[in-house]
Parts: sequence; C-alpha cells; structure tokens
Amino acid sequence: MSRPNLTTSIATRLVDLIRHSGLAEGAHVTEQWAADALEVSRTPVRKAMVFLTEVGILNRVPNRGFFLARGADTLTRPDLSEDTDVEQDAYFQIADDYVGGRFTGSFTAADISRRYRLTPRQADRVLARMDGEDLVRRRAGGRGWEFQHVLTTVEAHDQSYRFRMIIEPAALLEPGFAVDTEAFGRHRRQQEALLRGDILLLPRAELFQVNASFHEMLVGCSGNQFLLDAVRRQNRLRRLIEYRHQVDRSRLTHQAREHLHLLDLVEGGGIEEASAFLQDHLNKVRSLKTGLGPEA
Repeated sequence: MSRPNLTTSIATRLVDLIRHSGLAEGAHVTEQWAADALEVSRTPVRKAMVFLTEVGILNRVPNRGFFLARGADTLTRPDLSEDTDVEQDAYFQIADDYVGGRFTGSFTAADISRRYRLTPRQADRVLARMDGEDLVRRRAGGRGWEFQHVLTTVEAHDQSYRFRMIIEPAALLEPGFAVDTEAFGRHRRQQEALLRGDILLLPRAELFQVNASFHEMLVGCSGNQFLLDAVRRQNRLRRLIEYRHQVDRSRLTHQAREHLHLLDLVEGGGIEEASAFLQDHLNKVRSLKTGLGPEA
C-alpha cells in the first residue's frame, strides 16, 4: 500500500501531537519538543514544520521559531467511527492493490470480506461506495463484481493529462464562457481553506474531490456540455491512480496557490492568459505525477 513521504507523515503526527496537547493559538512549538515527542531527529521535524507553515497551521517568526497559527481545537479531523475507519483503510487497500496489479478479475463481496478482513456488512458498504463512484459494477446477472475501466498505468495517466491539456484551456476560450460568481466564490474559499490546513486534514477522497471539482467548475463555465462531460469522465477514470498521489501532500500548497491565481486571472478578464496558465499548470502537475518530464 502506498505510504506518505516522510514530511507528510511527520507533519500529520505533529498535528496529532499538537491537538492531543491542547495547545492554544500562539503557543510556541519548538523543534526539540516535537523531535523528542515524536522520537525523530530535528531535521525532518524542521521540514515538517515548514510544511505546516505553508498550509497555515504554524507561523514562522524570524529568530524566534514556530508558533501555532490556530488553536488545537480547530485541528479536528472527520469524526470516524471504528467501523468507518476500517472501511476507509480497506477502500484504499483495494484501490492500491488494483492499481498495483495485485487485484485482477471478478470478485464477490465474500472475497472482499475475506481478503481485507471485513465483516460482510463492512464489505457491502465498501462495495456500495465504490459502485457509487463508478469504480466497480455488478457483473451481468448480478453475480459478483468487476472493476470499471480506470487508469492504472503511468502511460495512461500521462495521456489523460495530455488530453486535459487540450480540453481544459480550450474551454476557457469558448465564446459562451461566463464566470459563475457563486461557484467561483465557493471554490476560492475551498482553495483558501486548503492553505489554512485542509491540505493535511482532509481525507484523501475529499481532497481529490475538492481539486477535481475545481477543474470541472472552470470547464462548466464554458457552457459547452461536451467539454464538461469529457472532463468529468477523466476525473472518474483517474480517481484511483490519483489517490496514490494524495499520500504525499507536501506538493499541494503550490497547486492550491495556482488554482487561486487562475481564479484571479479569469475574474480579472485575462482569459487568454488564464488559458495559457492552465495549460502550463496541468503540464507541471503531469510531470510531477507521471515522472515523464515537462513538454519540450
């Protein structure tokens, strides 16, 4: 199963430590205290604290150190019951196993229950969720399940981004493009919330949805239903492979800032500049996620 990189992992543990310690807004958070409590060296702790500064959980004061930007009581995560937590883990294990080629062919709810140590009720709920997200479907006759066609290879993921680089920038140049003020405001608040800590606090699925729906909203403003349908299909196809990238959240601050800049460009009337910026944005994300390098 995919694991977070060291910075994300330590940052997550540090947030838990801050929350459990009940620190108030403005509290001094020292590298040594965090390193001792987490039983790691100060160097990775410092990197994690810099990341927490980027997402608005800590403030960094020159020559003084790091201070809590928001009270520990605001650093809440979704209230998950024990059953839901187990199901969430199983959901991502299934996704990782499928993308990694370790889960192939058709299967039954009993197979899921046995393989991922779930009760029959838990297995049914996990499959219902995956069915609702168009990731799996019942086989003809209702006997068992099978995965829908989704992206599972680096090459297919790369091609998906190349397709989006054609469709999404063009959507901004459609003659019927018009800013949806309410939608822009809602997505601006969501992106700003990411930079105030939600990058680290949101579950993987919700984090994916926030960013995927941002792009759908922009394309939807084109008024061209065919372009919107194409982007929605791409988001469905890439959901599982994108979940793997959500385990490393340290890159997402730059992405959120670029999303906010896109909104600024569009609202300021710089549509052609926004279109070019969106293409460049998608290409940089493509390069990071597929490792296939930027366009020549």
